[in-house]
Amino acid sequence: MLKNYILLTCFFILSVHTKSQVTESVIKTGAEQTAAYFPLLKNKRVGLVANPTSQIDGIPLVDSLLHAGIQVVKIFGPEHGFRGNASNGALVADSRDPISGLPIVSLYGKKSSPSKDDLQDLDLIIFDIQDVGARFFTYIITLQHVMQACADYHKTLILFDRPNPNGFYVDGPVLEDSLRSGVGLQPIPIVHGMTMGELANMINGENWLSNNEKCKLVIIKMTNYNHHIPYLLPVSPSPNLNTAQSILLYPSLCLFEGTVISIGRGTQFPFTMLGAPALKDKYLFSFNPETIPGMSEHPLYQDLACFGLDLRQYDNNQFRKTKRINLKWLIDLYNAYPKKEIFFDATQSKQIGNFDKLAGTSLLRQQIISGLSESMIRKSWEPALSLFKAKRKKYLLYPD
Repeated sequence: MLKNYILLTCFFILSVHTKSQVTESVIKTGAEQTAAYFPLLKNKRVGLVANPTSQIDGIPLVDSLLHAGIQVVKIFGPEHGFRGNASNGALVADSRDPISGLPIVSLYGKKSSPSKDDLQDLDLIIFDIQDVGARFFTYIITLQHVMQACADYHKTLILFDRPNPNGFYVDGPVLEDSLRSGVGLQPIPIVHGMTMGELANMINGENWLSNNEKCKLVIIKMTNYNHHIPYLLPVSPSPNLNTAQSILLYPSLCLFEGTVISIGRGTQFPFTMLGAPALKDKYLFSFNPETIPGMSEHPLYQDLACFGLDLRQYDNNQFRKTKRINLKWLIDLYNAYPKKEIFFDATQSKQIGNFDKLAGTSLLRQQIISGLSESMIRKSWEPALSLFKAKRKKYLLYPD
């Protein structure tokens, strides 16, 4: 399995360098622009929202800041924790970082936002986390909660921008306000096509913070980035997005976590395969989920053979060509599943849950059950999707 992962990663790197003269190697992330932000940190008490993706040339950001004499007072950790070793959805407790000795305040446990007490000994907060460009990826929800706290308690937020590996397209239903949740907070489509910095600008500009408050926001932009540059993440953004393939498949496959279909949690290749035991007579490919500490604790269908689709070799250039998520897999597997009455039942799936909250609309589930074609489903996303695309342009920091 490890050999296959190495071969897959090498293939992705080769394809990126072959198909584009401008690659991720020339992009300079916000965190790397030290000359732009070190003066802003002088004599300031700093809080840091970070995880394992928060690095400068392979060195954790907190280590680089401390080495430079920056007064980092505390760390705030998102889902999966500051060191990234918590499984998906697992609540994370406050702790102390054994390496730096700094206190860590969890924003994915008893609370999702820094409190007044958390911020009272800080002058500003740095936010530096790698996103993957999908509405249900929880780091953008953490971003809005942190922006809200900064607005409430009059603290500056400095955001170090990073590339969006799915930033080359915008697609999916726009989130309905009644379905706001822990897997969807902003009224944006499934694939929003924005960097964290651009989305932060939109949150401020569209008055999405409570009471129309504004966060005092400083964005440290990237250099040499545009939305269409293929970008290979140097660090996995979460334990179960551990390959380049999974990151590009994620916007299409995460919807299955509101169904009875496994997306491969409990294997070394999550978000690159789909299956369930009940599909044994429909598909030849199979996989067996098992407990993997730090990745998947008691995954769906643990120790059972799941039959379905192997997408590890799927040509992800299709997303660049169509600029659409893949709905065919969802439609096909629903049609193939023998007990359709439980396909969207969250109590049966025992996954992260509610399909409607993941989709951002209750219509998609109803449309698939009713047998609507993909073209008809896509028509129902308008005019909200086109209106979002027009609104998005106001907040872009990089060529589209």
